[in-house]
Amino acid sequence: MKKIISIQGIKGAFHQEAAIEYFGSEIEILECITFQELVNSVEKGKASFGVMAIENSLVGSILPNYALIRESSLRITGEIYLRIVQNLIALLGETVDSINEVRSHPMALAQCTDFFKNCPSIKLVESEDTALSAKQIAEHNLKGVATVASKNAALEYGLDIIEPTIESNKENYTRFLILEKKSSKEVADASNKASITFTAKHRPSSLFHILQPFADYGINLTMLQSLPMVGKKWEYIFHADLVFATLPQLYQALKIVRKHASTLDILGIYKSQNLTDNNQDITEQEILN
Repeated sequence: MKKIISIQGIKGAFHQEAAIEYFGSEIEILECITFQELVNSVEKGKASFGVMAIENSLVGSILPNYALIRESSLRITGEIYLRIVQNLIALLGETVDSINEVRSHPMALAQCTDFFKNCPSIKLVESEDTALSAKQIAEHNLKGVATVASKNAALEYGLDIIEPTIESNKENYTRFLILEKKSSKEVADASNKASITFTAKHRPSSLFHILQPFADYGINLTMLQSLPMVGKKWEYIFHADLVFATLPQLYQALKIVRKHASTLDILGIYKSQNLTDNNQDITEQEILN
């Protein structure tokens, strides 16, 4: 039986490409227009896993998604980095000169600013999804309208790539998280990365004391993002990614962090795509206790 994987967007979206890269081609895609729908689909058991974009190497993090994960009943169990190649896609026979409007996701448009600087007559319109824009162009035969999307989107909806690889920076990667329902199962042996969230006490140097144990135990802080806490003025919640050599190192560091943080929650312990394995076993509950 094929695994059902929820993605944000429709077939032809980069989310689908990331899902295939991580799980293989023998999967069934469940299309979700919004990230909230994606989370709901996994929580309700409509899909076994969700694939969610979390940050891009050019334009930064998708901040609302941190809150969606934190407030959900899901856990992070993996990640995939996907090289993003953006293409200008339109109906067969169109050219760059015949296009007067480009509809695409705001992040896709932001990744192609250099190209559009040279096309001042083209109106840029933000849409919900890159592949959805491609589908609408094909279904409604929208002449003079293009989208910024993947090669797969062009193939999926019978459109033409009228200008390939228009992303401003060729080192353009998006990081996707793999989400599934929380369980009490042990962390995978090969795990070497953790995503956590915490709040700091209102005391001098409180953030310093939270971060210091990671340095002491040789843990690399690869991401630190603060978000305002809804309903609390000038208070913030932090999200962090930690890369570690062994699970006991993480265990010891988080034991100390708990003493200085007001709250601490582990969103997931998993294997980084690019780093080496380790062979220690430990459960998330043991780390938090």
